[in-house]
Amino acid sequence: MMENELEIQHRDPTLYNEDLAPIKHRDRNWGWFEIFNVWSNDIQSLFGYTLAASLFISYGLNGWAVMAAIILAGFVVMWLVNLTGKPSVKYGVPFPVMIRASMGVRGANFPAMLRAIIGIFWYGVQTYFASTAVALLITALIGDPGGSWLGMSAVGWLSFVIVWVFQMALFWQGIDRIKHFLNWAGPMVYVVMVALMVIVWFQAGSDLLPAVSTIFSGSSEYEGSPLTAFLAITGTMIAYFAAVVINFGDFTRFVKSEKQMKLGNLLGLPLNVAFFSFIALIITAGTLALFGETLTNPSDIIERVDALPLTIIAAITFFAATVGINLVANFIPPAYDLANLFPGKISFRIGGLITAVVAFFVGALWVSVISQIGIAGFVNALGAVVAPFYGIIVVDYYLVKRQHLNIQDMFSADPDGAYHYLKGWNKRAIGAFALAALFSISSVWVPALEALGGYAWLIGAALGGLFYYLLMRARREPVAARP
Repeated sequence: MMENELEIQHRDPTLYNEDLAPIKHRDRNWGWFEIFNVWSNDIQSLFGYTLAASLFISYGLNGWAVMAAIILAGFVVMWLVNLTGKPSVKYGVPFPVMIRASMGVRGANFPAMLRAIIGIFWYGVQTYFASTAVALLITALIGDPGGSWLGMSAVGWLSFVIVWVFQMALFWQGIDRIKHFLNWAGPMVYVVMVALMVIVWFQAGSDLLPAVSTIFSGSSEYEGSPLTAFLAITGTMIAYFAAVVINFGDFTRFVKSEKQMKLGNLLGLPLNVAFFSFIALIITAGTLALFGETLTNPSDIIERVDALPLTIIAAITFFAATVGINLVANFIPPAYDLANLFPGKISFRIGGLITAVVAFFVGALWVSVISQIGIAGFVNALGAVVAPFYGIIVVDYYLVKRQHLNIQDMFSADPDGAYHYLKGWNKRAIGAFALAALFSISSVWVPALEALGGYAWLIGAALGGLFYYLLMRARREPVAARP
C-alpha cells in the first residue's frame, strides 16, 4: 500500500485526531521482539502463573495432556490474532477505527465502549494485584507497621498508590516508553522464573521427579471425561487471552510488516506459553516436594523459600510483569476507545487519564466492596458479550470487504461514504451482534450452558461472524468496499 494513501484528505473532527490516524509504514518501529513481549507480559503476570500452575492439578489429566492443551490454545490464539492483526498492519489504524468498516462510523462507538468498560474495570483490579508485589517488597525490607482501612493495610495502600502513579507516569511518556518497558519486563520475568525453578529444583533434590509424577498422575475432583477436560483447559487459556484478541490491531499498527507480526506471535504464543507452563509445572512440583502441598501463587512460594535477595528481585519482577499485562490488556485499549468517542476533545493521553482515574476507585475498593458483591461476574458477562465482535470484524474484512478498505471513508461522515450505512450505523451488524450475544450472555448466566466453560467465547465469536455474513449477503447493494 502506498504511503500517500494513508494520508487522510478530509478530516471530520468527530471521527479524526492524530492518535486515531493511520500510522505510515516509515513511522513504524515495532518488530517481532515487541510483539513477543506483548504476549510475554500478558502471560507472565501473577495471575497468569497461578492459572497455568492450577491447570495441572485441577482437571485430573495427565500432565503431558495438560501441556498439549495449553500449547494447542497458544496455536489457536496465534491464528486468531494473525487474522485481527493483519488489517491494522496494512492500514495502521487501531481497533475502534478498524471496526468502523463493519459497524459503521458511528456504530463503532458501541463495541469500543463495551471494550473500554471491561478494560477500565480490570485495569483497576490488576493495579491492586500489582501492588501486592510491591507490598511484598516493602514488608521484606522494613516490615509491616499494621493498621487496616477498607481491607488494605497501610503498606497495601502505599503500594497501591505507588503502582497507580508509576503506571500513569509511564503511560504519559508515550507508546515508545511503554514499548521499552515491555521489552525489559518480559525477558526479566523469565530470568527470575528460571532462577526460582533452579532454586526449588535444587532444594527438592531427588524428591522432585516423584512430585512431578504425582502431578502427572492426574488425581483431582473433576468429574468430566478426559476429552472434556482437555477442551476445558484449551478453552480456559483461549479465554484468558481473549481481551487482547479483539483489539490486537492497537499494537500491530506499530509493526513494520505482517511477517514480523507473525513471527512475534509464533514465538510469543505457542512457544512462549509452552516454556512458561513447563516452568510453572516444575516449580509447582517442587513446592509439593518441599512443603507437602502444591502452591500456585508465586508470592506464597517466594515467602516459603525465604531468601531475601530472591524476594526483592522476584517482587520487582512480578510487579513489572503485572504492570506489563495491565498496560497491554487493560490500559491502551480503553485509551483508544475513549478517544474514538469524541476525537476532537479526547486524545489518547486524555483517554488514558480517564481510564486511570476511574480505575483508581475500582482498585481501591476491590478488597472491601467490589470483590464481595459479585460485580466481577457482571464484567465477565460483558467479556463474553464482546466475543461476537471478533467474528464480525474478521468476516467483514476477509469475506465481505475482501481485504480492501476505503481508508478515507473510515474518517468521513459523508452519507455517501462506504461505512456510513444508516446514519452511521450498520443495522445488519447490530442484528448479528444481538443474535450472537444472546448465546454469549446465556453461556455465563444459564446453568444448563455452564458446561461450555471457557470455549463459550469461541462459539460466540463464530456465531457473530456467521450471522453477520448471512445478513450482509442479504443486502441488495454490493457489499465490497471501494478499493
